[in-house]
Amino acid sequence: MTRKLILSLLAIAASFMVVAVVYAQSGYPTDDDVNRVAKQLYCPVCPNTPLDVCETKACQDWRADIKDKLAVGWTDEQVIEYFVQRYGERVLAEPRRSGFTSFVWFLPVVSVAIGLVVLAQILRGWKAKHRAAVAAPTAQAGDIPPEVLQRLEKELKKIS
Repeated sequence: MTRKLILSLLAIAASFMVVAVVYAQSGYPTDDDVNRVAKQLYCPVCPNTPLDVCETKACQDWRADIKDKLAVGWTDEQVIEYFVQRYGERVLAEPRRSGFTSFVWFLPVVSVAIGLVVLAQILRGWKAKHRAAVAAPTAQAGDIPPEVLQRLEKELKKIS
């Protein structure tokens, strides 16, 4: 009786190990797989909150939906496209780089370039004004008319 019990327990343990190995090799998505996709999506309820860190019920449902879709063999891109078609592009963590949304990527670069050009023009103008001020001729004694010199001398004699 004990021998049959031990053999039965060993058979049960072996079957659990076979199931665990098959389960591990089945490609069933892990939490890391789900979070890899969830990082690319935003919560439908909370503004500016990535799906992988949000704890709302809606996000939990979305992560479960992602896990189900990955389990049946969908790629990350297919899952993301599914959510975009269903909820619109507002669920994307990073806007697509096509069409009107390409301005999101190019506008900062263009703005910085325009700002640098304007700054260069302002600095050139300041530099030109500074050069003109430095290069301006100073008055010398020979340049002052004699009437003005005589008046200055009279004024200085009054003061002293």
